[in-house]
Amino acid sequence: MVVTADGAAVPLVPGYGGGTLADLSASLLAALGAHARNPLGLEPASRVCLFLVDGLGAELLAAHPERAPFLSALAARGGRTLTAGFPATTVTSLCSLGTAVPPGEHGMLGLMLAVPGTGHLFNCLRWRLPDGLPQMDPAEWQPATTVFQRASAAGLAPSYVAPGAFEGTGLTDAVYRGVRYIPADTVDERVERAREALAAPGAHVTVYYGDLDATGHMVGWGTPEWLEQLAIVDRLAERLAEALPPGSAMYVTADHGMVNATEKIDAEAVPELREGVAMLGGDARSRHVYAAEGAADAVLDAWRETLAGRAWVVSRQEAIDSGWFGPRVREEWIGRIGDVVAVPYAGVALVALAAHPLESAFTGYHGSLTAMEQLVPLLEVSTR
Repeated sequence: MVVTADGAAVPLVPGYGGGTLADLSASLLAALGAHARNPLGLEPASRVCLFLVDGLGAELLAAHPERAPFLSALAARGGRTLTAGFPATTVTSLCSLGTAVPPGEHGMLGLMLAVPGTGHLFNCLRWRLPDGLPQMDPAEWQPATTVFQRASAAGLAPSYVAPGAFEGTGLTDAVYRGVRYIPADTVDERVERAREALAAPGAHVTVYYGDLDATGHMVGWGTPEWLEQLAIVDRLAERLAEALPPGSAMYVTADHGMVNATEKIDAEAVPELREGVAMLGGDARSRHVYAAEGAADAVLDAWRETLAGRAWVVSRQEAIDSGWFGPRVREEWIGRIGDVVAVPYAGVALVALAAHPLESAFTGYHGSLTAMEQLVPLLEVSTR
């Protein structure tokens, strides 16, 4: 978010094409010698490790250097920042990393999206439709070729080190097709499995850590519990760096940042926000609002008036034209976007208490176009 001289809040539109997570994935392939563009100008390496920390926003890390001395030192020695992409949420960012294309190309445009023509919402994280409906095919919902498929075709050895519970899920199959999944639940297991995977020639190893984000959701970023998780992340990064073979590079990044909510608005309980709304998708910091037939203009006006000074509220076409989802949105994905897109700033969260009581009780949220949520670190360790 940028604040202009007259005090107006301006959304931080992601830097697609030269400074987002999608650009990082393309550059990693290029660094390993695969035929790919290299917008970030990464240097060649014989092996690459990507340490992906869920929820480690660049501004969050900068606020607590004392709890992350290793990562903070990397940042001070030339670390960069990237923009996550919109919305700044896990499913979207993981798919941008997994495909090296912006959200408008891969179609994972938020947490909960309309399945066009069905009247149903699809939860892209839990990979779940309403009870009684058939499972969504990951290859149909997200058909783009993944960077791991491209890496394998180029003779590289892509692997993904993460908790075993995520193996074989719909989201994993959608964004990590072509990767060798290596289950590892503890920190020690992740270090050891990464070390083993990095021994392979042309290794392209991703190590995922999610507990920082989970803690931030429950109790807020910057809390003692969150700071304990930050220290664990810092030590894990240092241990992964120590495991790098000669000629390798490790990059540390995140899928998004986070803000702590200071105001919650129950979008399902405010009459002005319910009138004419057929389905409420997205999440608390990036709402897709699907209007009943013929009600889109009225819903847009009502949401703009009700949330004035607390959220950017635009029509579907305005969001597309503003480049929020990337330079273009594929025609087949347009119906997944809400008729109205509402994106809170400051500390506002647009919750849905009756439908999603757990998420409504969160302290930390992400998804919006503010610097706290969009900016993620890009830190490098090299043994080249």
